[in-house]
Amino acid sequence: MYTDTERCARAVRSKDARFDGWFFTAVLTTGIYCRPSCPVVPPKAENMTFYPSAAACQQAGFRACKRCRPDTSPGSPEWNARADAVARAVRLIQDGVVDREGVPGLAGRLGYSARQIERQLLAELGAGPLALARAQRAQTARLLIETTGLPMADIAFAAGFSSIRAFNDTVREVFALSPSELRARGARGTRGARGTRGTDPAGTSGARGTDGTAPTATPGVISLRLPFRAPLNPDNLFGHLAATAVPGVEEWRDGAYRRTLSLPYGHGIVALSPRPDHIACRLSLTDPRDLTLAISSCRRMLDLDADPVAVDEQLRADPLLTPLVDKAPGRRVPRTVDAAEFAVRAVLGQQVSTAAARTHAARLVTAHGVPVDDPEGGLTHLFPSPEALAALDPEALALPRTRRTTLTTLVAALADGSLRLGPDSDWDRAREQLIALPGFGPWTVEVIAMRALGDPDAFLPTDLGMRRAAAGLGLPSTPAALTARAAAWRPWRAYAVQYLWATEDHAINQLPV
Repeated sequence: MYTDTERCARAVRSKDARFDGWFFTAVLTTGIYCRPSCPVVPPKAENMTFYPSAAACQQAGFRACKRCRPDTSPGSPEWNARADAVARAVRLIQDGVVDREGVPGLAGRLGYSARQIERQLLAELGAGPLALARAQRAQTARLLIETTGLPMADIAFAAGFSSIRAFNDTVREVFALSPSELRARGARGTRGARGTRGTDPAGTSGARGTDGTAPTATPGVISLRLPFRAPLNPDNLFGHLAATAVPGVEEWRDGAYRRTLSLPYGHGIVALSPRPDHIACRLSLTDPRDLTLAISSCRRMLDLDADPVAVDEQLRADPLLTPLVDKAPGRRVPRTVDAAEFAVRAVLGQQVSTAAARTHAARLVTAHGVPVDDPEGGLTHLFPSPEALAALDPEALALPRTRRTTLTTLVAALADGSLRLGPDSDWDRAREQLIALPGFGPWTVEVIAMRALGDPDAFLPTDLGMRRAAAGLGLPSTPAALTARAAAWRPWRAYAVQYLWATEDHAINQLPV
């Protein structure tokens, strides 16, 4: 979009927050870059240039605006709607892969050379993988500086910097403030926000406590706000996560969805609460180096980078879907923080009730999960990894023999790396590998594609709930006919599934109280 300068200029003049994250505005006369909805007086058209990423702005020598804080914008929805190499690379960089494995590790995961990945990212985002990772490190550093009392040296390495000097230089270059000045500015902003909602003009803030007051001082706990594009309907999103929660790993408590997280350097517990203009996020991490991955995992699980206006506009074109969209716009697809975990749970949920699937999963967790402490709630374990489940005794599973074979075959493929599910997955290739496993049919493959891989066009025409909803609306109810009708909903068929499921009176469609 950033190449359409007239359209970008109109978005800036109208301060349209829907375009935040789609592109960034660099102001030639001031040397700063902003989000499209920046509240300051828009610059003259001849003084604006547009970039596809914050990293491209920084690489061109522009500093982040202190007023609109463009680094806190929601991510571009484009990368979640694509499965090509660039989109997969962006998702991996968001997960901190470059910081942990370097550019060769990123390229190796994608099956390309480092030079090919560099060239493709430069062509689409105006910045290579190192620049994109540097921009993300700067954002992580800002969060830690403003929301924790960690020493600056600890923040530098937790954010992924290789040295304190690189940390200091990057913070000064990106924010035009030293780390100490950034912390002092954040503290002044927090004191000024007491008693009010401490948000920026787009309804987001990564610096203040989730209620607009001072950040929590609990050691190891970070409170922040996760931005999203409005509207967002939380009912089916949090309802689905709470209704299918695995005891010991997930729970709904005090208005928040809570769960444990398995992370590269340790583990964590996150509490996520829906608010009118953000998601309140409270993270407890054993190692702050996991912050980047924890945040990106939570955003992916809640589908926060989606563009609901584009999705709903497409679905409203079908007159039978129009009433559903108008009644509750902004539905998201509830996803997962761990694709392998969800694949295991999808097998456990084959042809059984939600309650039975939760019971089967809870038994696996108790027997094979790693115990954790949760002083603030009732979480007890991490969900077991494929490597841990590879050692399980199939005879100990209270499942039909064919289901045991399906589960053990899946776990073995995940554990030995022959099947890789995650943000770097090629959606079509993953489907081919899954359907080749014994016991995997179209429903299981598509529900994994929708909720674990993040394919926005995944579709479940054989799902009984879908077929009942379709028949009730006057849509075709046979899988073939429904699939043909749904061609007009592409590439957003996964969202159509959410609207159709929502027609039923089921706990997954109700926000817990």
